[in-house]
Amino acid sequence: MSGADLRCDRCESVISDDDLRCPICNLTTPVSRSADRTGAVVDILRCSGCGAAMTYQVAKRAAACAFCGSVLEVELPADPMEEAEGRLPFTVDSATARQAFATWLGSLGWFRPGDLRSSARLQTIQPLRWVGWVFDAHAEVSWAADTDADARRSEWAPHSGRNEFVYDDVVIPATRGLTREEVAQLLPSYDLASIAETTDLVADATIEQFDIPRSTARARVVEAVNRLARRRLEERHLPGRRVRNLRMSTILRGLEARRVTFPAWVLAYRYKDRLFRTVLSGQDEGCLKGEAPYSIPRIAAVIAGGVTVIALLILLGILL
Repeated sequence: MSGADLRCDRCESVISDDDLRCPICNLTTPVSRSADRTGAVVDILRCSGCGAAMTYQVAKRAAACAFCGSVLEVELPADPMEEAEGRLPFTVDSATARQAFATWLGSLGWFRPGDLRSSARLQTIQPLRWVGWVFDAHAEVSWAADTDADARRSEWAPHSGRNEFVYDDVVIPATRGLTREEVAQLLPSYDLASIAETTDLVADATIEQFDIPRSTARARVVEAVNRLARRRLEERHLPGRRVRNLRMSTILRGLEARRVTFPAWVLAYRYKDRLFRTVLSGQDEGCLKGEAPYSIPRIAAVIAGGVTVIALLILLGILL
């Protein structure tokens, strides 16, 4: 979004430059705000493997996807491309990321190959910025449900109410290059207050693009607000211990979403004939999500040992 002063006169939600109506309450924007608005259309590179949208970096000659290494293909989007408004800086450098990766390899436990740390070969280490929305919102939620509170002779009793919730700095991932599990692992490691920081340890990170249409993006934000409201109602505000037939209606006011990039290191390593990926937070070297092989002989040995113990116990029981 550009221009923090562009807000809806009715619900106070932020309005983008080329919005003709408020995306939340549908109020028509003034002509003075909606005139002469255009969006830039840019060429992007689409990964043929994971679908992430990237930009070509001439200095790095990056023609492969920073997420999965697949070939990038040129795409000409018909809709204007969104651009990030803020970024979280890298506080973990390349050397620290390498050391954290080596430590992680040696801490995976007995069920991994014994030579994993010594035999694994790091193929690539790539700094990148994946994308997401950070939003604030005020939600007025009206609800009705059946619960076991005050049910008396019946198993269920009807209840209804209205609650107001305020959400600050809620993150909704927009990345296509990272999995849900990887994003869930990384999110707690980020300091959202660092968006305003000017110092950054990495200047040449690959930046993922916001390639989701604006209408879809807003729908995701609204869905997230509804999901959070439902969870908060069920955990804190609904009477009783059991709930069924929960219905709710949400009115949003003052919704403001920022497009932000989040720092991460993507490391690809090879063990024997297989390639594995590991993702490390760009702000916490202890936050890491990776793939690693298992040792089939070790797992088989444990299973065989368990079967032997069970057989011995059965035999002792028969003898006794």
